[in-house]
Amino acid sequence: MKNIYHTHYCKDLNEKNIGQKVTISGWVENIRDHGGVLFVDIRDTYGILQIVSNDNKLFKGLSKESVVCVSGSIRERSAETINPKLLTGKIELLVDSFKVLSKSKSELPFPIFFSKSTKEDIRLKYRYLDLRNNKIKDNLILRSKILHFLRNKMFDLGFVEVQTPILTASSPEGARDFVVPSRAFKGRFYALPQAPQIYKELLMVSGFEKYFQIAPCFRDEDSRSDRTLEFYQLDLEMSFVTEEDVLKLGEEIFYDVFKTFSKKKISPKPFRRIAYNDALEMYGTDKPDLRNPLTIQDISKILKDTTFKPFQKAFIKAIKVDDIGNKPNSWFNEVVDYAISIGMPGIGYITMVSDDTFKGPITKFLSEKERKELIALCKMKKQSVLFFIGNRTKKLAQKYAGLIRDKLGQMCNLIDPNRLELCIINDFPMFEYDPKAKKYEFCHNPFSLPKQGIKAFDSKNLDDILAYQYDFVCNGNELASGAIRNHDLKSLARAFSIVGYKPEEIKKRFQSIFTAFQYGCPPHGGMAPGIDRIIMLIQDESNLREVQAFPTSASGQDLMMGSPSYLTNEQLDELGIIIRKEEK
Repeated sequence: MKNIYHTHYCKDLNEKNIGQKVTISGWVENIRDHGGVLFVDIRDTYGILQIVSNDNKLFKGLSKESVVCVSGSIRERSAETINPKLLTGKIELLVDSFKVLSKSKSELPFPIFFSKSTKEDIRLKYRYLDLRNNKIKDNLILRSKILHFLRNKMFDLGFVEVQTPILTASSPEGARDFVVPSRAFKGRFYALPQAPQIYKELLMVSGFEKYFQIAPCFRDEDSRSDRTLEFYQLDLEMSFVTEEDVLKLGEEIFYDVFKTFSKKKISPKPFRRIAYNDALEMYGTDKPDLRNPLTIQDISKILKDTTFKPFQKAFIKAIKVDDIGNKPNSWFNEVVDYAISIGMPGIGYITMVSDDTFKGPITKFLSEKERKELIALCKMKKQSVLFFIGNRTKKLAQKYAGLIRDKLGQMCNLIDPNRLELCIINDFPMFEYDPKAKKYEFCHNPFSLPKQGIKAFDSKNLDDILAYQYDFVCNGNELASGAIRNHDLKSLARAFSIVGYKPEEIKKRFQSIFTAFQYGCPPHGGMAPGIDRIIMLIQDESNLREVQAFPTSASGQDLMMGSPSYLTNEQLDELGIIIRKEEK
């Protein structure tokens, strides 16, 4: 059947079509009146074509972004009117017939072309307009291509795609659940999955040796530039595998997808592997940006007898930067201001002027012995600057040092924007102490296998227990988390009891796993690469919302749909819910 709206898409038209009668449909992007000769740019999903008419009445009242259908003849543009920026820049369409299919309001909420001056909340409220600009549209087209690539990749590797439920039970996986009240079972609630964790483990019990899905995940957390309420991951799990098997698979997936879709230089396989504690010591984070060559040194022992009061009884870190000793005071003041902005009281530093001469705010507090040891440990040379970060809490000292390292890397232009530097962080602690709750919590995934099996829980120091847990990291972004799972029921119950779960509570909250594992459970493990963050890195986007079709705002609201919304009293009664008003 002949399509009455188009015989061609804009992208398909070129000099070969000169003299042909064609029909196109799309949106009015621009209107120009050149003394009675009207030029209109028509944009469809795939490109732009200029149309021309001498009939002013034909376009009377026409507004930008109206949807039109145009028929006419393709002709060659004159040499002086060629537009090299367009694929169709050498041709134009002389109008025979013109029909407005849907008229747009003359005043738009914002210009369709992408502009950082447009507030994000306005863009998200009218997201269907925002999606018309090429920048956002290209992100979504790339997303489609990447999903297609990943699906084919997983099929080629022998994986079976299985969809798991969206309505499920609440599970303690580190974040708050979104809950859904049940009408049929008043007072009871479903939960949206933070991840398909339990379901994919049950699929391993079921005998599906290689499972995957492009899984939606929901977490009731405060939004950030790299975190939204709803996101997607390539969720996968395998039976009868070791940690090494999963890591090699992850390397293949990440390397191939970046090699296919990114023009940047990619770190070769195998990716560098860094133990969790080493990452915190060297980079101040478990998500290090390895494009930055700066590393952190622990100098606590060297300065154990320091007379500088802020460093006494403190964990002291140092970062050495070469060839910046001649920077102006304003440059160093910027570092100090940044340190204060992240919660530090300030930052000390010294500059090596010569082999035996230093200058800087804390030089006078360093003994001759301390200076020599710092030079040797940090490999200082003339014009090297050593920055000092101290705190009486080890984690804060590491955190602040990591942030200062990132800042210095940026200020010194050490980070190559054309590189994708991947690494694997492994050997995560099984537990970490929460000083606020005054008890141990799971550090990573609660279903992970401890490296020494159930015997590991006999350790007198819970901080020493390591688990088969791992993250894939790229340019300072966590791209995937995974683990080899604990398939031993006694060991699993012991792990949950350490963080405060009583036996009856464990059986109640994890009934499916603790029942299923009694019927034969294979060793298994997996991971979950984040789709949104992969696209962010490929497209050089700093905000996750730029690669999602209809994201919520930074405050967690869907401004376009008006959610979250209030329910009527009738709806609340049917669900058995009473809204408690906040006390003023």
